[in-house]
Amino acid sequence: MDPLTHALSGALFVRAAASFQTHPGKAVLPLRLQVITGSAAAAFPDADLVLRLIDTLTYLSWHQGPTHSVILLPLWTCLLARLFSWLSDERYPWRSFVLPAGLGIAAHIAGDLVTSYGLMLFAPFSSERFSLPLVFVIDPWFSSIIIAGLVVSWCYPQNRIPAIVALLVLCGYVIFLSALHQQAAAIANRYVETQSISRVQISILPQPLSPFHWKIIIRDRETYHLADIDLWQSTDERQADVPTWLPFRMAAAYRPVAENNWQIRHQFGNDPARAALIREAWLSSAFASFRAFSRLPLLENVDSTEQGWCAWFYDLRFKFPELPPSFRYGACRHDNRADWIMVRQPGVFYID
Repeated sequence: MDPLTHALSGALFVRAAASFQTHPGKAVLPLRLQVITGSAAAAFPDADLVLRLIDTLTYLSWHQGPTHSVILLPLWTCLLARLFSWLSDERYPWRSFVLPAGLGIAAHIAGDLVTSYGLMLFAPFSSERFSLPLVFVIDPWFSSIIIAGLVVSWCYPQNRIPAIVALLVLCGYVIFLSALHQQAAAIANRYVETQSISRVQISILPQPLSPFHWKIIIRDRETYHLADIDLWQSTDERQADVPTWLPFRMAAAYRPVAENNWQIRHQFGNDPARAALIREAWLSSAFASFRAFSRLPLLENVDSTEQGWCAWFYDLRFKFPELPPSFRYGACRHDNRADWIMVRQPGVFYID
């Protein structure tokens, strides 16, 4: 989820649970401080961005790691609560910040859990990643529901009902996306049956611009069957001429299910003459960190020049229509005697 939506979701969670009571002899955080604490705490887990100072692949490998762990959530909550208490000149005891801080972090974890990347929920005891890929990382509908709940709550500062209703609507929207996910999964399963594919790994990933856009990836050993589908549009509703503006071109790439828009890609390409060398590059020790990060790796292209030879790979999770893939890495060497090295190729986004 994008950082702004995370911060707003923390504010909404806290707003729905905010305490308005005053207790004699007990300092209760003002509503404004509760909301600010929840918002700041919801932004905290993405502090792992500092790993970019090491290198991009280290960040990618550990992003949504320990700072997104439910095991470590109490630790982060207590640390943030003490920090916020100190920033308030200890006018309020640190325990007053525990609930909004904990809710903010929990809101962040819940938001990232329904995206495709995957969270290390049980770090540091396990590095296994968990995800329910239902929401694209930037979803205007998801964010708008949160904003609407906060705006109405601001108009009624002593009433938690608007925030609670917004959370219920948000849950309803996620359930709606889950139904779309199941619909896309049914399409994938039908394709597997008709093609008589025996050993498969099926990935259904939400896509940008519309909740009806989905990417289906069916992996059969080293072969991928891919489809970018639009569950809303029918073939008859498609425009003959696609506008030149990039978002419209991207949206047009998601085709109606009836068009049977499947593509086949091979993990190591289609050139038998280079297959052995590409596999050697992929399996080289220098490329180990990218192999560990990439769940759905695919060869993009091979560069062969006087300066050397490179096999460039990317992860299908981060490839969207009309855009170059993000997080592209190459296994390169200058000649047949040289050692393999890993090289990063920048993408279109700053984090690439």
